[in-house]
Amino acid sequence: MTTPQEELLPGTRRALLHRIAVAQAEGRAPSLVAAVVRDGRAVWHGSRTSVDGHGSDENVQYRIGSITKTFTAVLVLRLRDERALDLNDRLEKHLPGTGAGEATIADLLAHTGGLAAESPAPWWERTPGSLRPELADVVGEQPFRHPVGRRFHYSNPGYTLLGALVERLRGAPWEEVMRREVLEPLGLRRTSAQPRAPHAGGWAVHPWADAMLPEPAEDLGRMAPAGQLWSTSGDLARFAVFLTKGDDRVLGARSVQEMRTPAAPAEAADVGDGSTYGLGLQIQHRDGRLLVGHSGSLPGFLANLTISVADDVAAVVLANCTSGPLLATVGADLVRIVAEAEPRIPEPWQPLAEVDASVMELVGQWYWGTHAFGLRLTADGLVSLEPLSGNGRRSRLRANGDGTWTGLEGYYAGELLRAVRRPDGSVSHLDLGSFVFTRQPYEEGPSVPGGVDPEGWRGIG
Repeated sequence: MTTPQEELLPGTRRALLHRIAVAQAEGRAPSLVAAVVRDGRAVWHGSRTSVDGHGSDENVQYRIGSITKTFTAVLVLRLRDERALDLNDRLEKHLPGTGAGEATIADLLAHTGGLAAESPAPWWERTPGSLRPELADVVGEQPFRHPVGRRFHYSNPGYTLLGALVERLRGAPWEEVMRREVLEPLGLRRTSAQPRAPHAGGWAVHPWADAMLPEPAEDLGRMAPAGQLWSTSGDLARFAVFLTKGDDRVLGARSVQEMRTPAAPAEAADVGDGSTYGLGLQIQHRDGRLLVGHSGSLPGFLANLTISVADDVAAVVLANCTSGPLLATVGADLVRIVAEAEPRIPEPWQPLAEVDASVMELVGQWYWGTHAFGLRLTADGLVSLEPLSGNGRRSRLRANGDGTWTGLEGYYAGELLRAVRRPDGSVSHLDLGSFVFTRQPYEEGPSVPGGVDPEGWRGIG
């Protein structure tokens, strides 16, 4: 069943319903609930269930597993923005004695800390957290599986350590800090560490028979920051808006953009699908679009949050089964259906409010050697450097207020652009990270390193 929405066209709504219906039927999920977000709000909710009259809506809680890690990452980035820590700090500086202290905070956020994927036996997802009362019980006697910072290796104990770091610096339990600093400001009233009615029960579906077995719902204790939370499709839809746009009460737009930026190398097995990891967010290229978000699973539950920032479309999919529907594929398909059927309408073009004459002097065509580039000033106050033909290095750059600009992306990210002037004040050339850009290809004068052949351009004869 679905809740009728006027925001999406009837054909789009039917395609969304069809996709989750196929997922629930073929995946043999007792129930499945989904939501789609566009333009900063939920525009569609749908659900399928095996029990007539008991379909979930956007207010029914499901366990969201490792999507909890994204919430924990938000808390860590808040501490960074308050300068309580630096992401390059080693864990030992703030949380000594863990045995994993040589990993940096950034390493832990990006799963490049070299830590084991799981805590020592017994299987932590199906046993009480009271069996692992101390951090030593979570990381074990040999915490590392790989050299620190060398490779991506997903680690649940790593996020347990980040949760403990939050507790140490805030002086309060992770759950309390999460509620106070993230859930309440964002209005996520149906997200909690413990289930609150109405909530779905977790089930295992037999792989060779249409039979079900109830799964235990354990309190994960110390492991909570890696996977404890329960939430709803409605709350996760609001969380998706936050991860797209930011919210200064919790984390600003620049910091959530940093979370969405790749911070870990792709494993060899993942290179083909373009998968990598940011700071608490999974990143992948699929169907020609960049998707960010996170998946989650615990015995009895599957969850997925998928966002296409460029399309301003996000999807949430939750199910109450241990295995079955591939929710990452379903989430990506829901985003694709909306993005293709109802492509985003761009905002009207707006001219600059003010024109800086010193910047206008620089716009236009430039040459790096013989490669032609265009430098444009855009309405958002940035400058954009792009090749005029073919593929090449491109970047937007932000003004620093002193006549220089810093690259924001690609090869020139973090590099400095400055205009070099002649004694009379006119612009000689641009210097971008030591690369010289001139108005003509290899323009005569002292600006081109190595000089220019005095005989100039010539034919082959």
